[in-house]
Amino acid sequence: MALIRIAEAARLLGVSDDTVRRWVDAGTLTAAKDDSGRAAVDGAELAAHARRTAAAPADSAGVGRSARNQFVGLVTDVVQDKVMAQVELQCGPHRVVSLMSAEAVRELGLEPGSVATAVVKATAVIVETSGRKA
Repeated sequence: MALIRIAEAARLLGVSDDTVRRWVDAGTLTAAKDDSGRAAVDGAELAAHARRTAAAPADSAGVGRSARNQFVGLVTDVVQDKVMAQVELQCGPHRVVSLMSAEAVRELGLEPGSVATAVVKATAVIVETSGRKA
């Protein structure tokens, strides 16, 4: 069982340490002690909680699509020349950067402050860990 310290669990979920402690007190999450004797929660239980409580803004496109990775966010920066553009979105705690044609930026009306959805369809996703084992 992978144990994640309270502070790290809070950082991963974008909440305060106190919020995670309240979830433990309420029985929403189960606390345990890690090897150092510090309060921690089970990683699998935390992941299930994160999935259960995830609340992303609705995608207003109203279209069906095969891509399952959709991130609604706010355009924070657009850098473009005559041909290409780099568009940056802040989707919750995640920064998503897209490279596209300058023509697409104009057609979509993308500018800082615009709401947009980043749709990702990838067959190659790299997953990294710290290298430590539970």
